[in-house]
Amino acid sequence: MTVRLPLFPLNSVLFPGLVLPLNVFEERYRAMMRDLLKTAEEEPRRFAVVAIRDGHEVAQSAPGMPDPTSVPERGPAAGFGPDPVKAFHGVGCVADAATIRERADGTFEVLATGTTRVRLLSVDASGPFLTAELEELPEEPGDEAGALAEGVLRAFRQYQKRLAGARERSLSTTADLPDQPSVVSYLVAAAMMLDTPTKQRLLQSPDTASRLRDELKLLRAETSIIRTLPSLPAADLTRGPTSLN
Repeated sequence: MTVRLPLFPLNSVLFPGLVLPLNVFEERYRAMMRDLLKTAEEEPRRFAVVAIRDGHEVAQSAPGMPDPTSVPERGPAAGFGPDPVKAFHGVGCVADAATIRERADGTFEVLATGTTRVRLLSVDASGPFLTAELEELPEEPGDEAGALAEGVLRAFRQYQKRLAGARERSLSTTADLPDQPSVVSYLVAAAMMLDTPTKQRLLQSPDTASRLRDELKLLRAETSIIRTLPSLPAADLTRGPTSLN
């Protein structure tokens, strides 16, 4: 099944079930939000998020170096090269915007939630913002997903404790964690301190069990590193950065 949606490229990976706050100030994405606001409130206001492979989340808006006379790129594909589809990773996530609030200066405050994984088939840059043809990807459980989820949760709790110790702060581990394997796999993928290519690999896993197996190896490796290097810096587990765009 394919669907055409507005496309919002980011320097990060969005997973199903995770909340995405956005500060929208570029005109191409402001146009996207104005268009989404035309959707009836009872209907989902959906757009697709893909991680950038090669390009810039925010387009250059002033003459740059080393040539101070260079003209900044304009348009929906600015910063993504002549063939935008090559600038993005091939699997992304649909986002459902629960809140789209326009500020007095015309920028937007957006709060969305990841819903469904999608494969990027094509990108259209002919309008005021990028749109994409996307194929929805089912989430198959795979073999032994339940048992793997239990192992990942145990390893994740150890990872949390080690990370809290490395930051010399307390971290509550009493909060309820999900037990549905697919939800566990996405929560852990989003919460771990990993680079974008690794997070993208987890998003693209063929099934839940494969993602959980990968996460178990990563958790054990990362916990071992933190144990060895207790001063290793890390960001908060439960909070991600708000996109500048």
